[in-house]
Amino acid sequence: MSTIVYLADSFLTNPSYRAPLSLLKGLRQGIVYGAKVRFAHSLVQAFLFRHEPWSKRMRFVLRMTYIHAKNLGLFVFFYKTLRTILSTVFHLSKPWCAFLSAFVVGYFVFHERNSINEQIIFYLLARIVVGLARYAQKQTWLPHSKRPVFPWFAAFVWGTVLWLFECHRETLQPSLTRSMVYLYENSNRWSSLHNYFLRDVSS
Repeated sequence: MSTIVYLADSFLTNPSYRAPLSLLKGLRQGIVYGAKVRFAHSLVQAFLFRHEPWSKRMRFVLRMTYIHAKNLGLFVFFYKTLRTILSTVFHLSKPWCAFLSAFVVGYFVFHERNSINEQIIFYLLARIVVGLARYAQKQTWLPHSKRPVFPWFAAFVWGTVLWLFECHRETLQPSLTRSMVYLYENSNRWSSLHNYFLRDVSS
């Protein structure tokens, strides 16, 4: 057994194989990270918002976890692959390698519009808006504010999302709408001590 472990370690640490092994490690990292994030999230969703038998809820959890893990794993693998090709074969600069690789692979891996892909893309969108604002400040395209900006940003986001929920909820993502209903509408409904503290009135 120790010989097998020694040979495996020798293979994995051999610099000659580092590039292809990095791609496989990226695939593994994407699958593991996607599974960790989505399993916990889907389990909470199944517990709070789904009312079918637990066997169906667990199938939902496993299906969502599989999709998230697969897509993230494939994205990392093919992104690293294409980035290596653009860098070594076409000698593109780092910014172009990063953007073009992610652009192409993102189109093919995340082209299907489903709840998993939407959540990932919207999550990234929120982060890159902040990142681009900081980049603009770094480049002195935007001035640095002497007053805190985040409270105004938070106020705008909450004001907008509640306006959309109250007046145009069909425009919101279904999972967000369900969360809003749970928070703001289910809190208006009860008929006893039991469904005031312990359980919601059934919709």
